[in-house]
This record gives sequence, structure tokens and C-alpha cells, in this order.
Amino acid sequence: MKKQLDLTLYLVLDPLLCGGINGMVNTTKIAVENGVTAVQLRSEQDYSGKNWYQAALALKEVLSNTPVPLLINDHVDIALAIDADGVHVGQSDLPVEVTRRLIGNDKWLGLSVSNLVQQESVPWQLVDYLGIGPIFPTTTKKDATTATGIDQLTELVNTKQCPAVAIGGIGVNNLTEVVQTGIEGIAVVSAICGQADIAKATSELIKKIRQAKEEIGI
Repeated sequence: MKKQLDLTLYLVLDPLLCGGINGMVNTTKIAVENGVTAVQLRSEQDYSGKNWYQAALALKEVLSNTPVPLLINDHVDIALAIDADGVHVGQSDLPVEVTRRLIGNDKWLGLSVSNLVQQESVPWQLVDYLGIGPIFPTTTKKDATTATGIDQLTELVNTKQCPAVAIGGIGVNNLTEVVQTGIEGIAVVSAICGQADIAKATSELIKKIRQAKEEIGI
């Protein structure tokens, strides 16, 4: 049965920040217990295919008895090998049409966009959600594009045709203005990965998101 996709608090795992596979598994377990609603395993060039497969398998096991879906970034082969809940691709990865053909219609498919030009070329009938960003400058993604800022995020939110998460430099101190654009959720990396108290960090994020949504009546 296909898991529901709740984008409210979307955790993007970084193996370096988390401290390897065991660190990612532990981070995921604690974060999900404290409010994370979706988990993505993000590519790291230093990892071999075998390591990615083992990491994905371990994460799937942790999430197996939860409603939280596991999405694999870039690696369609890994996603298919472990029967993940979905795939997330960027502008320089496999085209959306090809990715959808490979994974079929019963898995979630996310696409990264960072500006209006990219968003205007999205094949909406094939994509389940967007990842919009980076919103603010970020150090966790080496090839990140220029930060979009709140004004451009608002424009993208107002013109998109599917749900979306905002990503890039978002944390407790600046997420309110992001959520108040009306976007469905936020994605975080360093706001959870590598934090001394993962439970507290996650709880504070979800509490702040709910407060921001209440303020605008969502």
C-alpha cells in the first residue's frame, strides 16, 4: 500500500553530517518519533553504490512500521532495488519523463526547481511535488544555485500546480516567513542532521511550523 506523502517537515539526510549509515538511521528514528513526516536519502559522491544500497535498506527498515515515506535522491536504481516509496530528481538528473517511466505510477516523484523558468517547464502530470530552493544561502549542498529569497519563493508558490517543500538554509529562526508563503512544507538538512539533541531540534521545528500555519489560518 502506498504511503501518504505529508510534506510538513521533510528531512533530507546528509551522511557526512549524520556520521555515516548508523548515524542516519539513528537520526531518522529519533526525528520521525518527534514529528518528521517524510525522509529523503541524498546522494554523496564519496559513497559507493553498495553503501547507498545498504543505507537505503537500513532506512527502509527503520521506516517500515511508520506512515513516513522514504524517498531516494537521484538514484532510481537504488530506489527500485529496495522498493522505496519514491524518488527525487534535480534539474541535472534523469528527466522526469524517464524517471516516471522507470518507477511507475505507484511511487512518489519529486523535482527540484529554483526559478520561474524551471517551474514553467515542469511536466505537472508526472510530478507529485516540488522542492523549491535554495531559499537562503546553504553550505550543505555544494552545487546549490543562488538563493531565491522569500519574494521569488512567494511567486513560485503562487504559480505552482502541485504541492511543494522549500529547502535551503531554513531553520527555527527563519521558517515562519517561509511557511507563511503558503507552501505545504519545509525541508531541512543541518537543522536536524548533526544536531546535539535531535529530538529537541525536530520538536522545535514542527512546533514552529504549526504556529506559523495557525497565524495564516492553514
